[in-house]
Amino acid sequence: MSAPEIASPAGRPPSLRRDLAVGLSLGLSLFWLLAMITAGFVVRHELEEIFDAALRQTAERILPLAVIEQINAEDAPTSRQISALGPPMTGQITYVLRGRDGRIALFSDDADLAVFAQPLAEGFHTVNDHRIYARSAVSGAYRIEVAEPFSYRREARLDTIGSMFLPLILLLPASFIGIGLFTRARLAPIAALSVEVAGRDASDLSPLTTPGLQLELVPIRTAVDRLMARLSRTLDAERSFTANAAHELRTPVAAVLAQTQRLVAEAPEGPLRQRAQGIEAELKRVARLAEKLLHLSRAEGGGVLADIASDMAPILSMVAEDFVRAGHGERLRLSLPEDGASSRIDPDAFAILARNLIENALIHGDSAKPVEVTLAPDGGLTVSNAGPVIPPEVLSRLTARFERAGSISGGSGLGLAIAAAITRGTGATLTLTSPAPGRSDGFEARFRPAGRHASQ
Repeated sequence: MSAPEIASPAGRPPSLRRDLAVGLSLGLSLFWLLAMITAGFVVRHELEEIFDAALRQTAERILPLAVIEQINAEDAPTSRQISALGPPMTGQITYVLRGRDGRIALFSDDADLAVFAQPLAEGFHTVNDHRIYARSAVSGAYRIEVAEPFSYRREARLDTIGSMFLPLILLLPASFIGIGLFTRARLAPIAALSVEVAGRDASDLSPLTTPGLQLELVPIRTAVDRLMARLSRTLDAERSFTANAAHELRTPVAAVLAQTQRLVAEAPEGPLRQRAQGIEAELKRVARLAEKLLHLSRAEGGGVLADIASDMAPILSMVAEDFVRAGHGERLRLSLPEDGASSRIDPDAFAILARNLIENALIHGDSAKPVEVTLAPDGGLTVSNAGPVIPPEVLSRLTARFERAGSISGGSGLGLAIAAAITRGTGATLTLTSPAPGRSDGFEARFRPAGRHASQ
């Protein structure tokens, strides 16, 4: 029920499922990245050790072959360039063979002599972006220096680490999808609980029945059920008291009213009759109030929807005839659909709804202007009247109990509250508008059955 309709707050609340999915995905990505960085450092260290070991083994294999070549060519020039020597090379390793005096005796065909400008002691060295290993033989008579460019090592490291990151790039999107599906599946009971709670109307206080709730959510459901049970008992007690009080008041009020009317008829003209007439008017107001309380109890007690649809046109006609007999026929303008108006609202509840909306328009509208009552084929009811424009801040309070909005006209202040209660019970919408659509003044109450488009 909306009377009047209130706009929903701007913005959407954060989603627990989205927050979990995004948080887990970002956390997984961060841990994977840290793991890969750590693995990169470990791989780099291990590759350096492997490359150094390979460089040393290469030097140890080339050294005896180079020494034999140099011994067999003692009469050769001081420094000779040779081609392939020893096991097949990768094309990245170069070497030189020095004599005891440190001068280069042999060097490979692609050796950069600037890298071997200075003799080096035994072991590993770094010279001109090259890794060099030096090893002596024949009691120090010869020394071989084998060099490998760091660019080759960097390329190998990048290839190795890149091959490690490739599965990460492929697995991370799959992990994100998996996390999203997993969180959606595990949080489905929460969504079901939210849908069940949001789908309840104000009159449905039965226990929640959401299946598959996790252990952490069961106490929440139990607490909500206990709260609704307490609310149900409180509302039942309130409705019972209202109905009983109103019912018990009807008989003594009717009896006193009858005696007062007799007193008015028998009293002579003068102050006594005037006082008796004042008492009669107040007793009639109390009688109307008791009737309204019974209507309110009936509206809030549930059972305002019938199992099968009925034609509301005859019901509205009978209600209108009651107002005609009460002397309001000249003001009432009734419009009924030719083929009837089928609706599942309980006929008694619809009669109470129509009676209160029409009575509200007759009491508070311009007494010189007609009240228009229109019934739609789907059971929608529209009641409009002329009169001063009601401010929006007052319009929003009209469905509250005993709200008269400062009106000095007679009325209990319960008519629109009863109409709103019936509207809630049927899942329909009650829209209050002032000024009335299509005019500059007046007031309109429009009851729209559930499922009817808001623009109708």
